[in-house]
Amino acid sequence: MNYSIVIPVFKSQNVVSNTVEQLLKVIKDNNFKAEILLINDGSPDESWKIISKLARDYENVKAINLLKNYGQHNAIMCGFQYAGGNYVITMDDDLQNPPGEITKLIEKIEDSECDLVFGQFIEKKHAIYRNLGSKLVGYLNNKIFKKPENIVLSNFRIIRKDLIDRVLSHRTAYPYVPGLLLLYSGNMANVLVQHQARHCGKSNYTIRRILSLVSRLLINYSSYPLRLVSGIGLLVAASSFFIGVFFLLHGIIYGSNVPGWTSLAVLISFLGGFIIALLALIGEYLSRILNQLSSNNMYHIKEIIE
Repeated sequence: MNYSIVIPVFKSQNVVSNTVEQLLKVIKDNNFKAEILLINDGSPDESWKIISKLARDYENVKAINLLKNYGQHNAIMCGFQYAGGNYVITMDDDLQNPPGEITKLIEKIEDSECDLVFGQFIEKKHAIYRNLGSKLVGYLNNKIFKKPENIVLSNFRIIRKDLIDRVLSHRTAYPYVPGLLLLYSGNMANVLVQHQARHCGKSNYTIRRILSLVSRLLINYSSYPLRLVSGIGLLVAASSFFIGVFFLLHGIIYGSNVPGWTSLAVLISFLGGFIIALLALIGEYLSRILNQLSSNNMYHIKEIIE
C-alpha cells in the first residue's frame, strides 16, 4: 500500500459520498495503490450510515466509528494509527480540498527529500472569522513550534510514514496535529493547490472551536499562561513589598491610630505576594509533570468496517 488518505467525518452526510467517489476516480485514473480511511467523529447525522456503506461497497475504503465526538485532531490521530500506506494524506470531507489536487502533493514529496508537504491554497474560500482565526493560530504556531517563516500550514498535506510513527510516539491526550508534525519533521515544504468554496452546509469550524483550539495550544503546548501569571505574581509581590515598606516607615515616623495596623498590613502584603509567586512556581512544575504523564487514550473506537 503506497498511500493512505485519512478523512475525519463530521456532519457531512450530504457531501462525503461525493468526496469518496471523486477520490476513487483519481486513484483509478492515476493507478495509485491507496486506501481511504473515513473516521466518523461522533457525527450526529447520517454520516456513519453513509460511510459504513461505502466501506462495504469498496474494497479500499475503511470506516471507523469513534465512540463520541473527540475533535478533528483526535480523529486524525486515529487515522494515523490505522494507516498502512508509506505516505499518509489528510484532507477535509467537504470537497474544499479537491480530490484531484492530491497528485500535486504526491509529486512534490516523491520528487524531494521532504517528509512533510503542506498544500498552500492559491486562494482561501473560508469565512472571514475563520481566516482571522487561522492567522491567530498561525501566530501561535510560529511562537510555540518555531514554524519556518516560509511554510504555510493547512489540513491538506502528505506525510511520510516515519514521521507518522514519530508523531504517534508522542504521549498526549490532547493532540494538535500540525504542531506535532512541526515538532518531528526534519524537512518540509509547500505546494500550491486549489481551494474550493463549500458545496453545501456550514463549516464545522465555529468561533467556539477556534477558541478551543487556541486554548489547547496555549495550555498543552506552551507555558505562556503560567509565565503570564508568574509575571503578574512577581509584580504583585514587588508592589506588596514597596507598599509594606511604605506602611512600615509611615508607622515609625507618624505612628498609627490603630494599634497593630502597621505590622498587620506589612505581614499581609508580604505573605500575599509570596503566596502568589509560590503558586505560580508550583503551577510551572505541575504543567511539566502533566505534559510527561498525559494519557494516551485520545479516543475510543465503537466499530470498524473494512
